[in-house]
Amino acid sequence: MTDPVLVNVSLIGNKHINRGTPCEDASCTLSRNGVSVVCVSDGAGGSKYTHARFGSQCAVDCIANLLCDHFDAFYFENRESLSRSLLVTAVHSSMADLLVEHQLDGLERLSCTLLFVAVKGDLVLAGHIGDGLICRVSSHGVSPLTLPSNGENASSTYFITFPNAQEYLRFIRTTTDETHAFVLMSDGVEEMVYDSSTQLVRPVVARLAELASKGKEQAEEELAATIKEFVIGAGQNTDDASVGILYLPETDAPDFSSMKDAKAKFQRNHEDTIRAVQMEWIPKVKHAQEILSALSSGKPLPPSGAAPSEDEPEEKKETKTMPSTEPSEQKEEKPQAPKGKEEIAANPEVQEPSSKITPKMVPLWAFLLMCGAFVVTLIILILYLI
Repeated sequence: MTDPVLVNVSLIGNKHINRGTPCEDASCTLSRNGVSVVCVSDGAGGSKYTHARFGSQCAVDCIANLLCDHFDAFYFENRESLSRSLLVTAVHSSMADLLVEHQLDGLERLSCTLLFVAVKGDLVLAGHIGDGLICRVSSHGVSPLTLPSNGENASSTYFITFPNAQEYLRFIRTTTDETHAFVLMSDGVEEMVYDSSTQLVRPVVARLAELASKGKEQAEEELAATIKEFVIGAGQNTDDASVGILYLPETDAPDFSSMKDAKAKFQRNHEDTIRAVQMEWIPKVKHAQEILSALSSGKPLPPSGAAPSEDEPEEKKETKTMPSTEPSEQKEEKPQAPKGKEEIAANPEVQEPSSKITPKMVPLWAFLLMCGAFVVTLIILILYLI
């Protein structure tokens, strides 16, 4: 089997050129130990993220080396949560030296997204946190492997520097079957080639991937020229642009003449939300918890399908509500720009906890009482909002 061809370019956008600020994107490729890796990262823009360009470069270098050295460990580990946590921990640990080197006050200064694809033989590992796009090109055409992850608007996203970034890191284990190439891109390119209303990836992505058939050096030269002309040159406020390609020689390319450049919009039910599912399941979860509580305490089991017991203290009943599955971070809106993202921030709730705080012991009855009061208030607020 012929080794994959790896291509990557990162170019500064007109927005940064006009302001005299550096490119905040980073990308890299690496082949070692039979593993080929492509990584792309987009440093956060804005005054809070003063050293995001260093964070993005650190993130891609760290992940490329980690997966080249330990591909098997991550691919064959069944506990996905452990793999995601270890990847995030590795990036945070690598960034710690940057905090000392640049005398920074926290990882937030280094905020960035992260996309990667690693291939060993016919095995594939892919990961993605934040916006941007990973595409798979096959003989059938081009389709998204992972989608952009934004908040309530396109100006907000998630970063690998979040304290609980593993909750938002999408981690994929698959194979190269029928794959011709993988194409990774930061949002500066994604916004030009991906239609979120139809989830259509435009055929030009497959054509960009085909440049890699000319070899790394020529492909990077032509790819950079194409991105500079059609992406960065599209306006005076364009964002930085990064593209990474992992091309598999001797595989079938798509039929470009048959690829579609338009697609019907899908109809989304905006009332079908996670909060709606939570509210639907609250009574069922409370009943299930009553059964489990009765089993553990030796009390008589409640009848099947019965509502929570009316003689149970209100505070105690309310503590059995379904835990929230809403993201623990909310991103702060940024000033709108024609392209790219300018200011993205996590809610202060997710900032690094202080190591100087020592919690005091609270009696169990007081803890339960406080929990009950909190949940009662939460339920009343939810019912009021809906």
